[in-house]
Formats: sequence, C-alpha cells, structure tokens
Amino acid sequence: MAGALSIRIAIMGPSGSGKTTFINEASGSDFAIGKGLESCTSEVQATKPFKLNGREVTLIDTPGFDDTSRSDTDILAMIGAYLSQTYEHGTKLAGIVYMHRISDFRMGGTNKRNFKMFRELCGESTLRNVLIVTNMWSEVTSDLGEMREKQLEGNFFKAVLDKGARMLKHEGTRESTHRILRYLIHNQPATLLIQKELVNERKNIVQTSAGSELTRVLNEQQERHGEVVAQLRKDMEAAIREKDHETREELKEEIRTKHERILELQGETERLKAEFKAAKERLEARISTMEEKHHEQGRTVDTLKEQLEAERKDREKLAVEQEQKEQRLRRLEEDNAKAQELERLNSVRELNRLAAVRAELQEELHKEEQQSTKESETSGGGLIEDVVAWVKSWWP
Repeated sequence: MAGALSIRIAIMGPSGSGKTTFINEASGSDFAIGKGLESCTSEVQATKPFKLNGREVTLIDTPGFDDTSRSDTDILAMIGAYLSQTYEHGTKLAGIVYMHRISDFRMGGTNKRNFKMFRELCGESTLRNVLIVTNMWSEVTSDLGEMREKQLEGNFFKAVLDKGARMLKHEGTRESTHRILRYLIHNQPATLLIQKELVNERKNIVQTSAGSELTRVLNEQQERHGEVVAQLRKDMEAAIREKDHETREELKEEIRTKHERILELQGETERLKAEFKAAKERLEARISTMEEKHHEQGRTVDTLKEQLEAERKDREKLAVEQEQKEQRLRRLEEDNAKAQELERLNSVRELNRLAAVRAELQEELHKEEQQSTKESETSGGGLIEDVVAWVKSWWP
C-alpha cells in the first residue's frame, strides 16, 4: 500500500521520556530501550509499516538533544540529514509526537533546550500536526499529575497549544498509543521548517533556525567557560603570590582543560557541517542499498512472474493436448460403438433374411406336400412320398 494511505510520524523528546517504548508498543517493534534517563537511541530509526485504521503507519524514533552518548551537534546533524534526505525523496511527515515526562517536577534547562530545538526544527506552520504527549503517569498520583498537566498547558506548552498543537495523555498501553496516533493519521503531510531551509532554500545546516539555536547555545557555553577561565587565572595569580605551588599546578591544569573545551566548542560549527554531510552520505548509501535490494527483489519477482507465466502456458498447452486426446478417444469409442451397433444390426438383418428364406422354403414344401398328397390320392403315391421324405430329412 502506498501513496496517500502510507504515512510517517516522528517521535521526539528528551532522552528517557519514553519515545522508544511508545514506538515499540504502537508498532510491535523491538527497539532497544535505555534505563532511566540513559539514552539507547543513537541513530534515527524507522519501524516497519503497520496497519492502523486503514493506513500503513511508519514511526520514526529520534535521539534527544540531551543524549548521553552523542553531543547536540551530532544529534542535530543526524536528524537534519534524515529529514532533508527523506524530504528530497518526496516524503513528508503527517505528524510529530513530542514526549514529555509528567513525572518531572520542574522544567529544567535540559527540557527547555530540547523543546526549543524541537520548535526550531518544526517551525510555526506545522504546529497543527504536533501532539504534546505526557507520559509516565504511573510514577505520580492522579492529583499531582493533573496539577502538572494544567501548569504545562498554561505555561511551558501554552505558546504551541495556542497555535494548533494538542496535548494528550499516554496511559502506557498499546490501545493508548493507537488512540493518540489516530489524531494524526488523517493529517495532510507538511514540510518542516528545517526541511524547507535545507532543501528548498539550500541553506547549510549552520544557517538553519535549529543550527542558529545550537550555535547560540555553544557560544553561551564558551562564554561561561571563558568566565570560569578568567576566575581561575585570578585564583592562580593569588596562589603564585602566596607561593602555593600545589594549588597553582591544580589551577593550571584546570585552565588547560577549560581551554581545550573552549577550542572544541569553537570547532563545533565546522564539525556540525562535516557531521551533517557525513550523515547524509551514510543515509544516501543506505537508501541506495535499499533501492538496489528493492530492484533486485523486483527482478526476482519479474523472473518468478515469467516462470509462472511459462508454467501457466505449459499447463494450458497440456490441458489442450489432454482435451484433444480425450476427444480422439471419445470419437474412437463412438466409432467403435457405431461399428458394433452396425454389426449387430447387420447380424439381425441377416438372421431375419435367413428366417424369411426358411419360412419361404417351408411354405413351398408345405404346398408341395399338399400337392403330393393330392397326386397320391389320385395316383396312389409312391415316388412323391419318397421325395417329400427325402426333403424333410435334409431340411430340419
């Protein structure tokens, strides 16, 4: 099934928010799940299509921007490459589910950074295709969960809800995942902001809204590290004045470490470009491999079709030959039956003829007997009687 009946939905959110669990419950997949807040999703991965309300649904699992094994630079490059590559191949998302833990007692910096990046990826025009799904209700009381839900609706998520997004509750069951997905399966697929920027506007990943947001975060980190280095230098000058060699060496090592981190942050912009390019190349290679596999399967199917068609023609030919053979046999049987019937009729006619001849002879004999009797009566018999006796002995 393809075309309008085949849809894709992305699942996003912080690490440990239950994205992969939601996907496994909904699709019957067996993606690896992390423990606690540890991430186990290090690549963008898609489920096999599954049926839901007459549609074939594919769910896209994405790592969070607080991933425990990959940097935000890696995550943005990975997600940006996937979204742009699939968009170039004609695929849009029918919706996006953003997972949020209702068990989080406050909206910390990680949650805020994740949601900010999410908004920069989506843009404003696609928010009608966005669902904010609260998760992990079993970890809080009903009253506490409902109170937090109202706070989220009135504060943190208010801006996107006012622009068309919806907020739903996930109850941790397969039925609940399908109920949530039904809100999206009839949506008109939309182009995300990052897809428009990367593909339609030909921007590089750094120039996109999400790239600009990441650059802003990286610059803030550099500034903070710079402030820390400045303070460490003051502390080291004090240690030098006090001739505290041990403290001075410790501070010197800490300054060196901070400088290395600053240099890393300064190189993140270029690394983002490189990672994005590498991710796209990996995806393109995977797509090419899949297309070649698909073509090979197509060729195999074509070969099987040809074989089946040849077998069908052979069966039809054999069936025709068998029918012709049976027709010949039936004609032979009919001819044989006719011959036997003709022979029987001929035999009957011959018997009837012989019977008629016999009857005629008997009639003639009878007449001759009568004549002989009359002649005997007049001449005294003798010779005629002898002739009659001789004929009777010859004709039974």
